[in-house]
Amino acid sequence: MSTTIFRLFTLVLLLWTPCTSEYDRRLVTGVVTDKKGNALADAVVQLENQITLSVQSYITGDDGRYRFSRVNADIDYTLRARYRSHWSKPHFISRFDSLKNRDIGLVIPID
Repeated sequence: MSTTIFRLFTLVLLLWTPCTSEYDRRLVTGVVTDKKGNALADAVVQLENQITLSVQSYITGDDGRYRFSRVNADIDYTLRARYRSHWSKPHFISRFDSLKNRDIGLVIPID
């Protein structure tokens, strides 16, 4: 009997794979502009996780675009941009927002 239990236990261990829950992902993109709507190159866009307070950064290209992929849809975030010494207004991204893809324009208050 103990041999049977040992074999069964070994079989269960061999077949068991850890169950890691894959989180729902969302894509957050947009353009950083000045007040006149001109795209701002080399702006720093920050996406701050409201649980861990960790920050992901993205530097915009010539077109002013930024992109954060694989953003956990079950966490709240704050998004904002900095260009030189000027900041955009922060934008709150809620975990209760059901949109999988967010396109958020950020405006730096300069002319």
